Amino acid sequence: MPASPAASRTATEREPVPKTGAARRRAGRPAAAVLDLAGITAAALRLIGKNGYDGLTMAALARSLHVAPSALYNHVESKRDVLLLVEDHLTALVDVTAFAAEPWESAVRKWAWSYRDVFAEHTPLIPVIAVLPVTDAPQTLAMYETVSAGFRAAGFPEERIVSAIVALESFIFGSAYDVTAPADIFDSGSMAESTPSFTGAVRSLAALRHEKPADVAFSLGLEALIAGFGALRE
Repeated sequence: MPASPAASRTATEREPVPKTGAARRRAGRPAAAVLDLAGITAAALRLIGKNGYDGLTMAALARSLHVAPSALYNHVESKRDVLLLVEDHLTALVDVTAFAAEPWESAVRKWAWSYRDVFAEHTPLIPVIAVLPVTDAPQTLAMYETVSAGFRAAGFPEERIVSAIVALESFIFGSAYDVTAPADIFDSGSMAESTPSFTGAVRSLAALRHEKPADVAFSLGLEALIAGFGALRE
């Protein structure tokens, strides 16, 4: 016997027919947290990569995460906290493993190349991170601890270790910018005839067909620093 219209309607109300496509989230608090520190870090990096450091504001970060600023402040107290997350994320990518197994010169070489390559991908952050205190940044402090221990084990006077690391970092950060510099950065243009020595030196770089000028410059400077600092070892 066919079901009455009322009975059919009651059955339909009990068992709604699923709709095709993505299910809509029910109103109210979501079952899982919308934000976490890894997501905030990734969003901050994307924002800086797109709009530069000045584009990183707490309001812009919240918008990019599709949350209210109040939700963001449940995880970080300030923009400085976000920068510490970013700093730690990038520093964790720097390879320091050679300090535990290889001679000091080789370890510094591998660390410096890795450090330069990481920050060459994030040059807008260099002016900020270069002067950002490392307080409460565990990954950054872990890197400095490993490098410092390597310097100490190699016979460096303790009072020279931090200064040597800072000098290397200054060179590394500057070299990271050089990686992304335009190919014609040293083109003297209409002043070529009045700057023959410099212009000739620039043109001679064409002989380095299979090497990137930025890599050649970095290698040259790094080896000079390694040799110079080596004289400080006891």
